[in-house]
Amino acid sequence: MIVNERVISFINSLNEEDSALIYQIEQEARKAEVPIVRTETKELLKVLELIQKPKRLLEVGTAVGFSAIYMSQFLPEDGRIITIEKYEPRIQKAKENFAKAEVEDKVTLLEGDAAEVLKTLVEPFDMIFMDAAKGQYIHFFPEVLRLLAPGGMLISDNVLQDGDVLESHYAITKRNRTIHSRMREYLYTIKHHAELETAIVPIGDGVAISIRVEAK
Repeated sequence: MIVNERVISFINSLNEEDSALIYQIEQEARKAEVPIVRTETKELLKVLELIQKPKRLLEVGTAVGFSAIYMSQFLPEDGRIITIEKYEPRIQKAKENFAKAEVEDKVTLLEGDAAEVLKTLVEPFDMIFMDAAKGQYIHFFPEVLRLLAPGGMLISDNVLQDGDVLESHYAITKRNRTIHSRMREYLYTIKHHAELETAIVPIGDGVAISIRVEAK
């Protein structure tokens, strides 16, 4: 928890209710401990999407399809989402959820390892939502940047690792040190890259918002 729990509860209490189906998918995912976006992050995503108005949106990390379904509500009329997932049980659940939500005309699921799938994509995207394995962000970054259109928005979720990213390398358990160092490298990269302007927002588990600009 990187933000006071009472503050989060108050912020979330102001939200409008989601549709019954989106609420159901969200509750099922949280009960099954599937890593989906936090409520306050979901609300931020909605506003950023309405600002950006992406006609082509790429999501790296589908899980059970919750965020793709949620974001599909705020696409322009001709907007489309491509989402990538490699874990078979979640792929099947995502397909079921897409069918229930009747978004198959707006959302395309690509199966496989994002490191390989990203290389097959060509057209630029107006918005990219990075929500996969945190330790892989830095490895996905070259392809993600290639696919991000000029003026495009890159949103990276879970970048503060419940506050662990602030800690010394030696204060982190050995099993988490690789993720810790890779996330620090990723944050440094997107904050100092000549073609990105990035803000890191301490909401949810940390969200980095980057805009592609002309090289400095």
